[in-house]
Amino acid sequence: MPDSGGLESVEASQRPDSQVRVFALPPRDGATPTSVVDGFLEALTSDDPSYAMARKYLTPQAAKGWKPGRKTVVLADAPSARPVGRQNDGDEGQLFELSGQQVATVDQQQAYQPESGQYDANLHLSLVKTAKGNQWRIDSLPTGVVLGESDFQRIYQSVNKYYYAVDSVSEEQAPQKQLVADPVFVRQWTDPLTETVKEVLAGPTRWLDRGVRTAFPTGAGLKDGVQSLAPDDANKLTVPLNKHAEAVTPTKCKEMAAQLLFSLRDLSSSSVNEVELKRADGRYMCALSESEADALVAPRRSAALDDQYFLDGKGRLVRMPGNSSSDRDPERVQGPLGEGEQPLRSVAVSRDQERAAVVSSDGRSLYVASFVSSASLGDALVRSHAVGAKDGLSTPSWDGRGDLWVADRDPRNPRLLVFGQGLGDKMRQVSVEGLADSVRIEAVKMSADGARAALLVREKGTTSLRIGRVERQSDGDGGIDYSVADLRVAAPEMEDVTAVSWAGGSRLVVVGREAGELQQMRYVQSDGSTPTGQALPGLTRVSEIAASEDDRLPLLAHSDDGIVRLPSGAAWQSVLKDGTAPVYPG
Repeated sequence: MPDSGGLESVEASQRPDSQVRVFALPPRDGATPTSVVDGFLEALTSDDPSYAMARKYLTPQAAKGWKPGRKTVVLADAPSARPVGRQNDGDEGQLFELSGQQVATVDQQQAYQPESGQYDANLHLSLVKTAKGNQWRIDSLPTGVVLGESDFQRIYQSVNKYYYAVDSVSEEQAPQKQLVADPVFVRQWTDPLTETVKEVLAGPTRWLDRGVRTAFPTGAGLKDGVQSLAPDDANKLTVPLNKHAEAVTPTKCKEMAAQLLFSLRDLSSSSVNEVELKRADGRYMCALSESEADALVAPRRSAALDDQYFLDGKGRLVRMPGNSSSDRDPERVQGPLGEGEQPLRSVAVSRDQERAAVVSSDGRSLYVASFVSSASLGDALVRSHAVGAKDGLSTPSWDGRGDLWVADRDPRNPRLLVFGQGLGDKMRQVSVEGLADSVRIEAVKMSADGARAALLVREKGTTSLRIGRVERQSDGDGGIDYSVADLRVAAPEMEDVTAVSWAGGSRLVVVGREAGELQQMRYVQSDGSTPTGQALPGLTRVSEIAASEDDRLPLLAHSDDGIVRLPSGAAWQSVLKDGTAPVYPG
């Protein structure tokens, strides 16, 4: 450190990413079996896309047969390896036991599935002849890869790939198509843009497959020899496809391009604003810009969805623009719901903001009323026969197709109901696969695409969050039969869930608590994974939560402090002390 001389300004270097990367090392000559096992497990945590260094710890035959992409087992901590001796009396090798507490599994389609329990597997080593003498190498190992949760979160990132919702109406009746998010995991350091394109071409995951369709023909993929894709200086991505994708119409080609464009739009490292598809011989197929894609696909949100709604202290439905300051007074909506003639418990505003569904204060009656000043409340769409104050009808929910959903929590006749286009004469009871008679649905929140339902399910004294796939089939008489299938747990670490709201294509915000802990609020993915780096500040005794599909808009909550909201980068702000039932349209 000099103690004299002049001062000179130096520009600090800008590091694009300070995240730690791990580079694997090959096995040392003469390494012990323990060192070989430790080195192999360390190599699994590297950013090597082909696991070339990890294969050096295997015998040639084991390296040839090992398929690391077939499955990834995620443990709470790094796997523990313990030598357990020889496999049998005649064995000259060494057996190791891998163990840990399992958190999840990522399958060959890169789909995440929570899976708790004890993990146990074996590694076997034997001596092999090499140019440098006999060396210990692994000759038998479990399928796929095993990682600790922290390494998994460092190596992988969740991305949404998009497919078209299977609709009950024809293409002519629905010129704008609904896109459904299908979350998968890709490696962060292994060209995530190209990997995302490959995942879209591979088709939807098994869980979502029956509820969506892809515009890509069977067998469509990247042109042979194409290993990497990158946008040009104008942020246009050119995607050369193989021969299976050549015989498509211009309309179908644009649908294909829209799937890629929306999937890449959700990729944080992508700046693509136009996609061009080409045939294997280099000929032009079609191109699609962001504005053209928005015109083709039904919007996931609009400026109108900025408005925030809740009930004031007199039971009247009021609203505030989403970009207004917290000190602005809310204004009553037009029509009977703004007059306060009927005491209300909960509300759901339709996505076109022309009407709302409300539940009476006793929880027994469901109404739909227009936001027209001359409109009347009319007759109830349905009545519950529940007696208890905590029973009766749940908060209703509108999906993006205009259907209205509500759960009847009558202990003697629990059921899930849907009203086609919010009309009483189109009421259907929804069958929910896999729920026992003793299980009750406490709440239902529909995704904007209408393809998935978030259910709060109460069983054996606890309430958990389940995500189900919505299936619609014609009943043969011009109507539609609805069912919710393949329920999966979305917040497995929470013992009791209080409230939930969709907060994007595959993200939800959940209020609940883990075993022995206080209430907390967090984001979760619909596949059960937890997004990293999205912590939420605490709030006391939250009973209701609402989020917009636009993450720039604040969260809304009903707590001990009344209606509060959380703008981006700020603390919770009070909106209305005696308000209840905060909602965004949907």
